[in-house]
Amino acid sequence: MKLQITLFIVAISLLSCKNNKTSSEDSHKKEDATSGATKIVNTVHYSQEKHLKNIKQLTFGGDNAEAYWSFDGKNIVFQANTKAWGLECDQIFIMSADDILSDGKKAKMISTGKGRTTCSYFLPGDSTIVYSSTHLGGDTCPIPPKKEDHGGKYIWPVFETFDIFVADTQGNQLKQLTNEPGYDAEPTVSPKGDLIVFTSTRSGDLELYTMNIDGSDVKQVTHELGYDGGAFFSPDGTKLIFRSSRPKTEKEIKQYKDLLAQGLVMPTNMELYVCNIDGTDMQKITDLGSANWAPFFHSSGEKIIFSTNHHKEKHDGFNLFMINLDGTSLEQITFDGVFDAFPMFSPDGTKLIFSSNRNNNGTHDTNLFIAEWVD
Repeated sequence: MKLQITLFIVAISLLSCKNNKTSSEDSHKKEDATSGATKIVNTVHYSQEKHLKNIKQLTFGGDNAEAYWSFDGKNIVFQANTKAWGLECDQIFIMSADDILSDGKKAKMISTGKGRTTCSYFLPGDSTIVYSSTHLGGDTCPIPPKKEDHGGKYIWPVFETFDIFVADTQGNQLKQLTNEPGYDAEPTVSPKGDLIVFTSTRSGDLELYTMNIDGSDVKQVTHELGYDGGAFFSPDGTKLIFRSSRPKTEKEIKQYKDLLAQGLVMPTNMELYVCNIDGTDMQKITDLGSANWAPFFHSSGEKIIFSTNHHKEKHDGFNLFMINLDGTSLEQITFDGVFDAFPMFSPDGTKLIFSSNRNNNGTHDTNLFIAEWVD
């Protein structure tokens, strides 16, 4: 599930930063922001970002996130909520990784245009996409909860009408993979092309499951109370990396259960875990506090890149960090002042795609960026 970026930014009273230059200067020009932000930061590439080279911005406006590579590394699939495209909530789009959607150019929509979508991923062969959608529950966008109704706390909706579907790259809807009551979403595909991992409430809790790419042979992976989600496979397809809330105290457990009964979760305290694809050899990787999420394996299979706000004094912004599988050698990768998340390495490990609030002219816009990766 995507972190609802705009809502989160509002919740933590942040606005973002932008410029059309692709400089790596830190001494960039600053101006007062008409949007209400203190400053507009005119930077696409920060000089501290030594692992990133030749950053290219792909989208320009709206809320663009969770972009994932095709198996051949030529295309990306992502979700977007861009008013200029006539959207009311997230839908799934596909584009070439070489395209730049400037001057009103629009990607090709492959979801139905109905309901709300999230979490899309290429299937083997790159001619079909798996994604999550609420469109069977209604044509309109399900209404997200208001933090004001929950003591001002930041929460995610877990819409029970989410199911997992397959469409081709022309937008033809081919198959429904899940048909259980409750939330089924967040599918990603093994590099081996044999399995899909996803999150479901079919057990009464938010747990990880795997299934064959045709939807058969569903197996439960996690069994401990808490929101287990956002899972990805290791490069060799033998392990899973995911985020989890894992409440422990009586107060935390009650809060988690009460919110889940309302179809809600509070993702402000999540750590990263790794396990075998059958759930064995479960290991906690981070113990940083706050929100650690959107993990993805480095091509070596020995490191994890992820998004976190643990390093911010007020937890009021996210950057990408990298950490070894044993929890050592934590290193900051990106340095935008507001939001960097959803990192994914290309299949050959040479490029990184991610979402960021950088270079957005002081608006709430979240855009997609591709960089060459430097180890």
